[in-house]
Amino acid sequence: MQAAATDPYFPNNGDTRYRVHRYELALDYRPAPNRLVGSARIGAIAGPAQLREFALDLAEFKISRVLVDGRAAHYTHRGGRLRIRPAKPPAAGAAFTVEVHWSGNPKPVRSPWGGLGWEELTDGALVASQPVGAPSWFPCNDRPSDKASYQISLTTPSPYTVVLGGRLLTRTTHASSTTWVYEQPAPTPTYLVGLSIGPYRTVALGGPQPGTVRQTGYVPARLLAQFETDFGRQPQIMRFFEDLFGPYPFGEYAVVVADEELDVPVEAQGLATFGTNHLDGARGSERLVAHELAHQWFGNSVTIADWRHIWLNEGFAKYAEWLWSERSGGPTVQTRAAAAHRQLAGLPQDLRLADPGRRQMFDDRVYERGGLTVHALRCALGDEVFFRLVRDWTSAQRHSTVTTADFTAHAARYTDRPLDTLFTAWLTEPALPSLPGRA
Repeated sequence: MQAAATDPYFPNNGDTRYRVHRYELALDYRPAPNRLVGSARIGAIAGPAQLREFALDLAEFKISRVLVDGRAAHYTHRGGRLRIRPAKPPAAGAAFTVEVHWSGNPKPVRSPWGGLGWEELTDGALVASQPVGAPSWFPCNDRPSDKASYQISLTTPSPYTVVLGGRLLTRTTHASSTTWVYEQPAPTPTYLVGLSIGPYRTVALGGPQPGTVRQTGYVPARLLAQFETDFGRQPQIMRFFEDLFGPYPFGEYAVVVADEELDVPVEAQGLATFGTNHLDGARGSERLVAHELAHQWFGNSVTIADWRHIWLNEGFAKYAEWLWSERSGGPTVQTRAAAAHRQLAGLPQDLRLADPGRRQMFDDRVYERGGLTVHALRCALGDEVFFRLVRDWTSAQRHSTVTTADFTAHAARYTDRPLDTLFTAWLTEPALPSLPGRA
């Protein structure tokens, strides 16, 4: 586990003076007026100094009350930062509780990649927060290294289904409204708290059978037939990835097809959201089904300490696509790797994978070169050692936060051969190395 540090790509997000261990959110959402009313009870621990002031990230909602340890606190709310001065500052290392009440019309927060976070749909809503959209709907310490457990209660009109990552504890209907309560006990970064609200039909995917992960789909009724084809092999992908990467790290997995087209699927902890354009009844987007599922190990359970290390998320998820392609009778890993290498060879050679910079952190080259880096390591070590390394990595770092240096140090323990030249060439030098090949 890494020590608290400001994310160099987003230095104005998050607060390193404390860490959160628990969020309890009670929300009421009305889709027609796009109106959200919420209260948050946040359990946190002060850092090594008395906490005279601290900040939460929250978009421009109306704040009606802020309490610290049950006492009214002084606060200011500007520029997406809720700055709080407790009446009685928590002592160094002390546990404390923050309570915030807010209301307003949620909307995406602005970013270099467009709006992020809460997105109002034609009939419902979804949340797509990566990397800094979580403050669009709840107050939080918005940095990936501050992982916490969550309980979220959301009330909305009864025709709507509410889907969150985690276990559904209760669903209670009163007159025309229904309250859904979900629990996510596993440590979760703020950007990976996913949410979908819509008039969905529920589909069980492959069970559950004894010893298997509960997998559930939520889909518009008219798309059920396509969904059953396009996601029909997801239970097989789950079993394949468990064999390669170790046990699935959460209690359940949900997939939602929002009744909208989406540029890309939305990853969240225990949850992935796809668009109608990802269904064709012919498994045309199955690589994305595999990619989003792989993120549950790489990115969600094993989380990067800051956004410089995003290749650890996307490189392994990309490689998982190639592994499933080969396993399912499609092009082999080596064929996929060669295609990625040809693509990269025709693009600018100015990206350093281990620190691509904020502007390029979602560049396709991070994904493709990340997958090739994983493949290069496999080629250097051989299958038996490589997959043991990966399973040990996901086990040792389960629900933790990591850096590129953590991974390279981990890999070095699995061979007597120095790996410095390999990692320098792929991770820190911009020039594209030769295509790795399996011996």
